[in-house]
Amino acid sequence: MAEESDLEKTEQPSARRLEQAREEGQVPHSRELGTFLVLFAGVMTLLLAGEWMGRRWVRVLADGFAFEHDTAFDPVRVLWLLRRVFVESLLTFAPIFLVLLVAAVAGPLLLGGLVFSPKVLSFRLERLDPMNGLRRMFSLQGAMEVVKSLLKVAAVAGMVWVTFRRERDTVLSLAALPVNDAAASFLHEMVFGAVLIVAGLALIAAVDVPFQLWQYYKNLRMTKEEVKQEYKEQEGDPHLKARIRSMQREMARKRMMEEVPKADVVVTNPTHFAVALKYDQKTMAAPVVVAKGRGVIAQKIRELADEAEVPRVEAPPLARALYAHVDIGQTIPPTLFAAVAEILAYVFQLDRWMAVGGPKPQPPQEVPVPPELDPGEVAAADEDGEHGA
Repeated sequence: MAEESDLEKTEQPSARRLEQAREEGQVPHSRELGTFLVLFAGVMTLLLAGEWMGRRWVRVLADGFAFEHDTAFDPVRVLWLLRRVFVESLLTFAPIFLVLLVAAVAGPLLLGGLVFSPKVLSFRLERLDPMNGLRRMFSLQGAMEVVKSLLKVAAVAGMVWVTFRRERDTVLSLAALPVNDAAASFLHEMVFGAVLIVAGLALIAAVDVPFQLWQYYKNLRMTKEEVKQEYKEQEGDPHLKARIRSMQREMARKRMMEEVPKADVVVTNPTHFAVALKYDQKTMAAPVVVAKGRGVIAQKIRELADEAEVPRVEAPPLARALYAHVDIGQTIPPTLFAAVAEILAYVFQLDRWMAVGGPKPQPPQEVPVPPELDPGEVAAADEDGEHGA
């Protein structure tokens, strides 16, 4: 049962899934919305500019075909007149052409946005499979298309019937009117009928758009296993990420160990902690921690320091404080200046003794470390407080 539930597409599509669908040209679309927008734009253009376009076209035709007798037998002049009529006609109807073009583009943009996918043009053998066509015909999408087609036919037929019933007397009386008046009246009735048809298509589009969106996201639903796999692909395999982090830590540890022989002193705990310090009066404002570690790493730092003859000083409170409060590559805080200064003073004295001889300097026995910076002192104080309570 658990495996079946993991294979059921119950999860909403992820952002990556939607992006992949767009790359393949899969976007929500509604032909009913496009049809409605085109007809609505055309009807509105006719209502607003139809009279102007009609008058201008009549004038263009009258001017274009009113020519002298000699012109009719001159092919050059006839072609010139026809070209002028054609160009003037295009300019006359350019507004409605432009509006229809914008409306045709606006329909897909409203739902799916602007998408260009070469994959849509690629050849796919499964498109020729008749079984796929039959499945589409008898699917929910196919049933919805049939219902929409019936509704459109019913809407158009109903609106035509309403228009004819309402304007029957007017239409029948057109034969008795002058040509211009009859044409104007007939155009008015046609526009009225078109408005009713657009209203019917608006209702169909209002139903079709939510259905297309629901169908689109339903088809892109994912199984729980697909969600898990996508998460792994985006975030990376946990085992691989752990391996990468381990390698990064190893590389950082290797770089840190390379800095130990360059240090001026290694402060130890004496065995649990080890912190390597470096100080150059010319380039550094304060000593810098170049390496630190505890346990096995601390032991490795001590071994490298011994091999490079880097002095080691046992100062447990200072070693714990440096390890806890200073990261590698950072300078020591001002609160530890005094303690580190004593360690470095001892190291400089040791270097001088090795160079010129004399009494061997003694390492500092206690260095001034504020108790709040020493994790050992803080832990001891907390333990005493618990016992006291």
